[in-house]
Amino acid sequence: MAYDTSSCPKHMTYGPCGGVRADGTCELGTGPCPFADRTAPVAWSGPSAIGAPPPLFARAGGRAIVVTDLTLRSYDVACIVEATSILAPACDSLLIGEHQSRPDFPPTQMAELVTRAGGHAVVTLSCRDRNRVVLEQEIAGLAHVDVDAVLCVTGDGRAPGIRPEVTQVFDLDGTRLAAMAAAAGLPVAVPESPMAPPRVLRPGRLVMKQRAGASLGILNHTGRVEAVAAFVHAARAAGVTMPLLAAVAVFTDERSASILCAFPGLDLPQDHIDAVLGSSDPVRTGVERAAIEAEQLLAIDGIDGINVSGLGSGRGELAAAEVKAAVGARILDALR
Repeated sequence: MAYDTSSCPKHMTYGPCGGVRADGTCELGTGPCPFADRTAPVAWSGPSAIGAPPPLFARAGGRAIVVTDLTLRSYDVACIVEATSILAPACDSLLIGEHQSRPDFPPTQMAELVTRAGGHAVVTLSCRDRNRVVLEQEIAGLAHVDVDAVLCVTGDGRAPGIRPEVTQVFDLDGTRLAAMAAAAGLPVAVPESPMAPPRVLRPGRLVMKQRAGASLGILNHTGRVEAVAAFVHAARAAGVTMPLLAAVAVFTDERSASILCAFPGLDLPQDHIDAVLGSSDPVRTGVERAAIEAEQLLAIDGIDGINVSGLGSGRGELAAAEVKAAVGARILDALR
């Protein structure tokens, strides 16, 4: 039976999302998360599905894969082309995000633009700004373009003061969206936040998303390798069989570090921040730190690849692309 969502401001059936604060309250400031006191995840009540395999694994020929966040200027085709040309040689696929404060072209169009620029795309589709009809339209469009996967997310809430005149829709949550995308024949990726409360529910939630049709799990930042290892062990024990990617938080300056520290569930060790920001060459040190963390994450039994994530640099989108390309190249060199 579906869980009562009447007190969830995101109308989630299969919560909680990754935006639960450390005290168990909702990121939207509406009070306690209605899922936070559960001892087991809400069971998937729809038909079980076997998701289509993401094609990037076949291209990689059996090695671990590298996916890199694509940070862009909004509605800027030239930036898409330039950033893709920098990053594509250093990773297997580019993760096109969706941001509550920085809207961009529709997901189907973004996938086509990245593909034309020579990259492969994992495309995020969120429920925050689209009603069910528009989500259905995007799924239909994405089924006719070349994508490695569709990352189905509920979506973070819009921060106070960001477009207050714009409504937040949340007709669906990420799990139900994943089922729709899988039914359309798309390879489906889903996120999970290993360190976001309530942690006890997180491995089981990933099982439910897999039952809904997901075929790739992308883990949010944690900042600590041991926390990822514990989560992956629990997820595999709970029944997760799909490939899992671990996120490496890339930062090279104060701005890129501070943005990461604002993520729920990300506990970035202060000594890591100090080592990078206090270095005589923060870019070089930041790249080296991220590459070392990636190596440690790939040594975890049950991790199948890396998501090179975070802003990377506060010096602009192309500088960020250069930083993340350097990290991705280091990881790929070690894998080949």
